[in-house]
Formats: sequence, C-alpha cells, structure tokens
Amino acid sequence: MRIAVVTDAWHPQVNGVVTTLYRTAATLEEMGHEVLVVTPERFRTVGCPTYPEIRLALAPRRGIHRLFDAFRPQAVHIATEGPLGWTARACCRQRGLGFTTSYHTRFPEYVRLRFPIPLPVSYAVVRRFHTAARRTMVATAPLREELAARGFRNLVLWGRGVDTSLFRPRPKIHLDGPRPIFIYVGRVAVEKGLEAFCRLGLPGSKYIVGDGPAMDDLRARYPAVRFTGYRRGEELAQTMASADVFVFPSRTDTFGLVLLEAMACGVPVAAYPVTGPLQLVKNGENGVLDADLRQAALAALAVDSSRCRAFANTFSWQACTSQFLDNLHDNDPHAQPRTP
Repeated sequence: MRIAVVTDAWHPQVNGVVTTLYRTAATLEEMGHEVLVVTPERFRTVGCPTYPEIRLALAPRRGIHRLFDAFRPQAVHIATEGPLGWTARACCRQRGLGFTTSYHTRFPEYVRLRFPIPLPVSYAVVRRFHTAARRTMVATAPLREELAARGFRNLVLWGRGVDTSLFRPRPKIHLDGPRPIFIYVGRVAVEKGLEAFCRLGLPGSKYIVGDGPAMDDLRARYPAVRFTGYRRGEELAQTMASADVFVFPSRTDTFGLVLLEAMACGVPVAAYPVTGPLQLVKNGENGVLDADLRQAALAALAVDSSRCRAFANTFSWQACTSQFLDNLHDNDPHAQPRTP
C-alpha cells in the first residue's frame, strides 16, 4: 500500500509524537509498504510563536498537491493540526479522498497556557479539523472517552511501542550527582509542569534532560537542578538508565511515550494520576501515582526495576504499527468525506 503521512511535528524536534511517527513509518516500510512522510523539511518554514524551535511550513498548498500527484497515495494519514495538516485536509477534501487523523496533543490546553483563548473555542477548531476524517486515532481508552464527550466522532485506538533494545537496564554510571537521582526527560515547556518537579524537596539530585522555551527561566530560578540539554540515542538511553526514578510532572500529556522508555530502562515512574500515566503506571508494579508528586517520587524508590522492564516488554512498534495499519485498512480513501 502507498501510504502518505502528513505531520507538522518532525526532526529536529525531540518528542513522543515525532518518535511515534518516525518509528511507525520505518516499521511500515519494513512490512513492505511505500511511505511518503510529508514534513516541514520539504518547505520554507518560520518559527512557531513562543516556540521558535518548532518550524511551521509556509504556503505548502502547491507542494502538497505535487507530492500527492507524484505519489498517488492509497491511504492518507494526517497526524497534526498545523499548517501542513490543515492543507493536507483541504487537499484530500478537494480530491474526494478519505483520510484518517490522530490526536496526539492537547493543543487547546497548550494554547491556553500561552494566550487568553477560551478552551471551548480552541476545542471547536480542533474538533472541526478531525470531524472530516474517516477515523481519528487516539492512544488510550480514557482519552477516547474524553474526546467523545467533547463531540469528537469515529475515535479508534492506536497504541504505542518502545525500542527495548536501545532502552534497557544499564550500569548506573552515566550521572554523577548524589543519589537517589530523580530525572525528567522531554520538552522543557510550560505545559510539562516542570516547576512542580523543580520545587520538590527530594533527597539526592534532580536532573532535567531536554530543551525548550522554559529552559532559561527554570535554570535561573532553580540552580540546584541539573540541566543537561538534549541527549539522543545511545547517550539518552544511558542517561535515563542511570536514574533511580523518572518523575513525570505533566498533567496534559495524552500518553507519555517517555514513560515506557524509562520503564524499559528499569527505572520506575512517579506521576500524577492523570490520563497518560493512568494507562501505563500500575502502583507498586512499575511506578507510583499520587496527587502528591513528592510522595510518589519517594515511594517509587522501592519499586522493583525488573517489573518495570517486564511491563515495557509488552509494548512493541510492530504491534503498534499493525494497529495503525488496521485503522487504515478500514478507511475507504476514495469515499466522499463528510461535511463537518
């Protein structure tokens, strides 16, 4: 099958959305499918307001039409609600092509943290985007229920995987701070709730691995926290495996792929009992959920690392991609799209 995947989120961004789409495209190709990934790299771009490292494609309409003409996709999946996503949506509707979408990010909440736009307004825009899709893929059942309550339709599940050959238990020698070591890995941005982590009164050391628009402010206000910047690949896996507890202070993530990566390294997770972590963290088995994040972090020190690894081993990119493909197979790409 010739599958076009359109996404505004791509390298050099480092986040769960990019990882998921990159690994899914690679696995699809390993399975024998042709994949066209349409990303901002193919267009002139401008930095996103308040988040310049995110590049937004400028005037991509002609480019997307040319790519679709040359590739002749048999299935189209639109992963994000940015300029490329909206343009691909319009292109498909103009051509009478059905398409699927996926809901990765709580975009309305993220916008609300930066601009005074009411949530109902933002959700109306995002809902309109997805309503034209044959199916909208979401990572968890609770998220599906939440979006259904907000008026989203045709919601199906699309799980996630983890590279357990890269993310695996290793000697705890790659971080030199006093133990126990509590770590966060991911985007350093206001929506990640990192100030809650920085404020925690914990023994040992706190590390933040990643970068983003909130980095300078947090570093200036919390000098005791160690900020490493981005780490990737083997270096990232070594760093993560050297921690004693992975602390996830976000209340807005729809899944939290990084939680699986930490567990694959044998590192238990401490998080709030909210949508993403509730699907992945089993209290006392692979981490601890608590409304008091400090208590969760301290209790997670007692969790057996081998049980974290065993849980992560139940997730694979092969299974994740097969589920994605099943959702595409159920889509008729040439049917007339609905009118939102």
